[in-house]
Amino acid sequence: MIPARGQKIKIESSAENLRLVERLIEDVCEVYNISEDNYGNILIAVTEAVNNAIYHGNGGNPKKNVHIGFENGNKKLTFSVSDEGTGFDFMSLPDPTDPNNIEKVNGRGVFLMKHLADKVEFNHNGKEVLLTFNLN
Repeated sequence: MIPARGQKIKIESSAENLRLVERLIEDVCEVYNISEDNYGNILIAVTEAVNNAIYHGNGGNPKKNVHIGFENGNKKLTFSVSDEGTGFDFMSLPDPTDPNNIEKVNGRGVFLMKHLADKVEFNHNGKEVLLTFNLN
């Protein structure tokens, strides 16, 4: 069942809970008739944001929660993902396409979000990310 517009769900910081996020995305995309291409972009971008919240924001601490919400309006779908960590400096992330960073296993999440969403905003010192997708 889909939460009402503007409502949030919360999950414990555990990779096992990503399936709940995937289910939420599937349900939202089904209700709003999102195309397969947009569904893929939303799925990857939002799960990257949730992964970052779990592992970087909350340090993988299962006692901390990740809050996921969505809003639909003005031909846009916006997902919010927030954690209970201290935040991060989203203005000084290393470029994952730099040859010095290519082989690093981390550091691509925000890059992917910025390329898959139509708009990415960070709030509360990086503890919240808003991912907006235009509905065409």
